Amino acid sequence: MVTSGWRQARRAVASAVALLCLAACARQAEPTAAKPSNQAQAEIGRLAFFDASLSASGRMSCATCHSPDHAYGPPNALAVQLGGPELKDHGTRAVPSLRYLRRTPIWFKTFTSNARERLTETDNVPVGGFTWDGRFNTLAEQATAPLLAANEMANPSVRAVVERLARSAYAARFREVFGQDIFSRPEAAFAALGQALQRFQLDDASFQPYSSKFDQYLDGRAQLSAQEQRGLKLFKDRDGGNCAACHTVEPGANGAHPLLTDFSFAAVGVPRNPDIPANADPNYYDMGLCGPVRSDQQAERAYCGLFKTPTLRNVATRGAFFHNGRFHTLEEALRFYVERDTAPQKWYLHAGSRRQFDDLPEALQDNVDHINAPFTRHKGDRPVWSQADIRDVMAFLKTLNDGDIP
Repeated sequence: MVTSGWRQARRAVASAVALLCLAACARQAEPTAAKPSNQAQAEIGRLAFFDASLSASGRMSCATCHSPDHAYGPPNALAVQLGGPELKDHGTRAVPSLRYLRRTPIWFKTFTSNARERLTETDNVPVGGFTWDGRFNTLAEQATAPLLAANEMANPSVRAVVERLARSAYAARFREVFGQDIFSRPEAAFAALGQALQRFQLDDASFQPYSSKFDQYLDGRAQLSAQEQRGLKLFKDRDGGNCAACHTVEPGANGAHPLLTDFSFAAVGVPRNPDIPANADPNYYDMGLCGPVRSDQQAERAYCGLFKTPTLRNVATRGAFFHNGRFHTLEEALRFYVERDTAPQKWYLHAGSRRQFDDLPEALQDNVDHINAPFTRHKGDRPVWSQADIRDVMAFLKTLNDGDIP
């Protein structure tokens, strides 16, 4: 089981790196040549965020998958979203929310000779970065990647994006902010677009409103109901759900409200999702940190199957859960979490075999977490939560919904 010292060390690393990331983001948001104001960049970023003309289809913007009315997450319950030139190409991962990314640390890891020790017994664990596999270190990189992704906005090149940008309704304003010759320098224009999208996400209050009932509770302006209090206790119980080990609920430095994530990576062993077309190929596996989308960590076999711990803020508003969108209700996701090992036959076709965790190759099955509660239980054991407990935890999680969410 993870020790409290390890948890504290991991959170300390994440907090320290987060501060470095914020400083870096602030520096990167102002290109040296033009030195546009943050306000001007954020204005451009807002316009670009909602601009479907930047996509090959002409019908897909950032907001298509990251809807402001849905906590900047998807507006539907699809496991993966549709994109591409004709909006017919499936993604391979569930779309995360863009809220509460401001304090995300850059990708960070340390090296030891023992890979398993690195992941389970010390504070030497990978943390940070943006997206499910942490491959981007800035919001600018994260924001521009979909523009070139074949199954998203599907532009064939940076130049193609800039050509679309030059024809946009705000092209004149873009030149005013970044230089009259900016479109003659495609790489610089593309970088400026990324900085503008980053500035919009950093500065617009709608990306980090901290307006949930739980925020009001932390500020002493609201009380949790008896059921919500029971749910919070179950959520924090280290020998029970143990959710707070990774989804911390304690205020941070200077009383900063928690983000409900420590930015670390974990292999939970979520069942393979047949609704993702790529999974029809039995040789295809999405292994998070070690590929196939991220390529620089492929040699780290102990990282295969690990995905970044998402924030649980607004989790009760979602229609697809985990990195592959395998579950479509919060109740089902929580039940899997506490019954994965006590009733594996409910979740896996090959329960009890060396191929139980069917979304990882057989040789990498040991990467799945069996160290931390509740994944220390065995088949036939009583789950750490009853059905009544699950309802209580759900009640608590609903207090994490921001005030603008219906």
